[in-house]
Amino acid sequence: MGGGSWDSKAFRSYTSSTKLGVSFSVDGSYTTTGGHQEIFKQRDLDDRLNPYKVIRECRDSEEHPNTIPVILALDVTGSMGEAAVDCAQKLNVIMTKLYDEIKDVEFMIMGIGDFAYDYSPLQASQFESDIRIAEQLDALYFEWGGGGNSYESYSSAWWFGLHHTDLDCWQRGKKGIIITMGDERLNPYIPKEGLRTTFNKVLGDTPQDNIETEDLYKLTCEKFNVYHINVIHSRYPDDGIPYSFKILGQRFRESDIEHLSDEIVAIVRDAVEIEVNNQTVVTQEGEITW
Repeated sequence: MGGGSWDSKAFRSYTSSTKLGVSFSVDGSYTTTGGHQEIFKQRDLDDRLNPYKVIRECRDSEEHPNTIPVILALDVTGSMGEAAVDCAQKLNVIMTKLYDEIKDVEFMIMGIGDFAYDYSPLQASQFESDIRIAEQLDALYFEWGGGGNSYESYSSAWWFGLHHTDLDCWQRGKKGIIITMGDERLNPYIPKEGLRTTFNKVLGDTPQDNIETEDLYKLTCEKFNVYHINVIHSRYPDDGIPYSFKILGQRFRESDIEHLSDEIVAIVRDAVEIEVNNQTVVTQEGEITW
């Protein structure tokens, strides 16, 4: 996994062959006459995105010797379809901008739901650097779930990154990047057992209790630079900003739908700059020193 590089022509060809009524803008984004139903056609969890007992690897290679793993986790609950559609339509813009500056980015696409209410609250692709990013984004299952708890399980992306990824950059003393995006506040915890599933059934992991977000954030930051984009739109609730900002500080970002792709690119640039200046060294025993 992770071979190849992003190619705008391949994206145009793939998109035109898989969607109806496609037209491309000058910047490389596209529109389709079918709306989100034409873009996200999956009606259950795709086997390629099943997170159960998997380890996703981001490996250095001759083609990509300094891989930069980026986990892009989209909220796939009921109110967030517009933002996910925007990411799909502007994926070519995002990747083209990044690869003009940063050659070894590899993306994992994730779908985030609600562990308290949903059947499939987490989806996770492989790390890829070519047209397979678009293929796996299209494979996301929109359960259109969530619940009445005013938050989704965004921190499950942190848990997956911490426990279910194997990164060569880590052996070079560099962190990966996690970007979650949604329109609710950060969840205070991930429940061990939900209404329709359990943490063990989804991931194959057996935590002793609910997973507290503040504790998980501190652990995940040892391996990843973690960001969250609060997506502002017509159903945007602002009561969760203080809690989210308390945990993330300046890594809590906000964006409307129109500028979401620009914010994703800006975050990756910022995180890469942090790692350029980072003097972290990983010893042979895997111990971290600064």
